Amino acid sequence: MAVLAAAQLLDELLGRHRNVAPNEKVKSTNWEDPEYCKFFMVKFCPHDLFVNTRADLGPCSKTHDEEAKKLFQEAKNGHFRKIQYQEDFVRFCSSMINDVEKKIIKGRQRLALSGKNVLAVTNPQQAEKNQEQIEILNERINELEKEAEQAGTGGNVEQAQGLMKLCDQLKEERGALKKAELGQLNLTAQLAVEQEKQMEVCEVCGAFLIVGDAQQRIDDHLMGKQHMGYMRLKKALEEITDLVKEVKEPRKFGREKERERDRDKRRDRVKERERSLGRSRSELGGDRRKDEERSVHEAGHSRDGEMKPRDRERDRRHRSGPEREERHRHHHHHHSHRHRH
Repeated sequence: MAVLAAAQLLDELLGRHRNVAPNEKVKSTNWEDPEYCKFFMVKFCPHDLFVNTRADLGPCSKTHDEEAKKLFQEAKNGHFRKIQYQEDFVRFCSSMINDVEKKIIKGRQRLALSGKNVLAVTNPQQAEKNQEQIEILNERINELEKEAEQAGTGGNVEQAQGLMKLCDQLKEERGALKKAELGQLNLTAQLAVEQEKQMEVCEVCGAFLIVGDAQQRIDDHLMGKQHMGYMRLKKALEEITDLVKEVKEPRKFGREKERERDRDKRRDRVKERERSLGRSRSELGGDRRKDEERSVHEAGHSRDGEMKPRDRERDRRHRSGPEREERHRHHHHHHSHRHRH
């Protein structure tokens, strides 16, 4: 890491081509090369914001080149790779902002929990109970000492030793209660100090601040590297997010208009197909009606042309009568002619 940081410092001072020989061809700068830091080209590199703070990200592994950054800024806003770099910057900054917001929530919970614990430990009822027990033990210890003295005076050494042993146990118990009472007093004093110096969590960087602290200390915090870094991070996140949205919304609007045109075209094709199908059906219906009318007409003629057997016989007889008379006249005429001869 130290070597990498030293190399970056040399690049900034002497340029990236500091090791190139005089007769060696210098490679032209292309901002799309993976060696360049995409965050530095978009706005700034987050690794440079929190150096030597608790939020330090360490040195960046990519090259920070001003020429590449200038070429990136001059590229068209609609360039695919440029939009991709900007979206990566937004994702990285959003992740850091989410982390500090979680830190702020935990800080609030910690302050709330510590206040509850202090109140729970400094219970006045428990302090009164401990004092009563101490007074009872004092009375009991005094009684046992008198009994042990009387037993020793009477020559009962074993009883006197037992009473003194019990007296020592009670003294130990009394010492523990007194120690607890002293701790309560110290904690009460600490609580008074805490109340004088109430803490709060900074809404920007999550640091703990003293409420009503001296203005100089407040200014030092506000101008500190960590607080300023997160302020700059949030501002850049809003700026690049709006920029990406402005670039992508016209594209989205254009794609929506194109999709709408496609839908209109498909809708027109469907309507045209339905109209064509309707015309075909109407023509087919007209042909069917004509065929039906023709069939009914022909059926009527055929029914008129068909006669019953009795009618056909009568018609045949009716036609054959005149024919027989004609043949009879012709035969009679021929016979009379032969007779005259």
